[in-house]
Amino acid sequence: MYESLTATFERIKRIFGIFLEPSLSNLRKIQNKEIDFGNKTSVISEAFSSHLQSYNDNWDKINKMLENILSEHFRKEILDSFGGGWIYNWFCLDHVGYEYNPRKRDMGYHNIYDYYQEALQRYLSSQDEVHWHFHPMPIYKEAHKNATSYVNSPHLYQVLCRKIIERQTFPAAVRAGFQAERPDSHLFFEQWIPFDFTNWAFHSADHLLQSHLDIRNGRSGDWRLAPDDWSVYQPSIDSWQIPGNCKRWIARCIDINMRGRELTQEEVEKAFHRAHTGKPTLLAFNNHDFRDMCPEINSVREKIKIASQKFPDVQFKFSGAVNAFKNVVYGPEFSGEKLELNTTLENVSNELILKVETKKGKVFGPQPFLSVKTKSGRFIHDNFNFDPSLTRWYYIFDENAIHSNDIDTIGVASNDSYGNTFVKTITL
Repeated sequence: MYESLTATFERIKRIFGIFLEPSLSNLRKIQNKEIDFGNKTSVISEAFSSHLQSYNDNWDKINKMLENILSEHFRKEILDSFGGGWIYNWFCLDHVGYEYNPRKRDMGYHNIYDYYQEALQRYLSSQDEVHWHFHPMPIYKEAHKNATSYVNSPHLYQVLCRKIIERQTFPAAVRAGFQAERPDSHLFFEQWIPFDFTNWAFHSADHLLQSHLDIRNGRSGDWRLAPDDWSVYQPSIDSWQIPGNCKRWIARCIDINMRGRELTQEEVEKAFHRAHTGKPTLLAFNNHDFRDMCPEINSVREKIKIASQKFPDVQFKFSGAVNAFKNVVYGPEFSGEKLELNTTLENVSNELILKVETKKGKVFGPQPFLSVKTKSGRFIHDNFNFDPSLTRWYYIFDENAIHSNDIDTIGVASNDSYGNTFVKTITL
């Protein structure tokens, strides 16, 4: 990610309502607290620190960073209670459909996903996992702006359809972009994805965030009603923030270094204390690859080291995202029946019918995800027809749906409640 000096000062104005002449000299004065903004002086200095303003603005810089942080030496600077080293979960997004890209983000389907898959192979990082991140489309298609509407994001289904057909993958874990969930995204995840790392609750800081114009009053990531005790929960149908009877599980995930919501020593020890009381606990945190991740990782590892010394009876394990949820929700000894679906394509009375039937396990949500690539290269998602058994689904390719003579590839994908994923593609 790239940011010009002018854009930096535009952010200062947007976030804090302060206008200054854009200059390197003024930026240094802000960082050194040489300009008096009253009670905002330290907050603004921290939000625009030299570390946070040092961007990885090309893939060469990111690769240099990965060469360090993916090394065996770096991973094992601190070991978990079982002798394991550091593990990363890379939540990758697709920047597509934008018309204005001043931050020079990498545009294209799979670009970031493919880069990390290749990097993990190159650095023999098989312990790491790649999951899904999604940025909703802003109204004016500006790649550097925040949005919350999945309904207004036509690339949503395009991204998932292409993941299934072009990369034979489907996400079991998600972190919503800008920590923003709303009713549409809440219900979307509830259909397809069992594990959600978006809870941003930090109640002790809620009052401080009112001075941040871009996130106050629940703007962007609104988690003011969600638990902040490091518990995982299933949300209510009417609110992603309130525990209820929905199927997916939501975990709290705090930024390592984020204005107003930083992962503090107190928060890490709160997670260890919860585990100390006998409650399985998922401690999740995140940062971004557009800055050097090394200093922030080291700061968290030091916090974990201190907390583990205060709670010597607590065992902790570095983990992939899906296994973390499995162990906390179902227990480390749990081994559910892995999901398996039968997919058949039949010609019946000159109608082409796709039949999907549950062979083992149970799909998460009401139906599998259907993706179709047409001969002209369109990617289309559609609903199945439901069998009364609720374990079998049909799709009829006819004049009321996708024409049978226009099919290039069919993709079917689903998770189960335990994060096991099934993907099948059929090429005609």
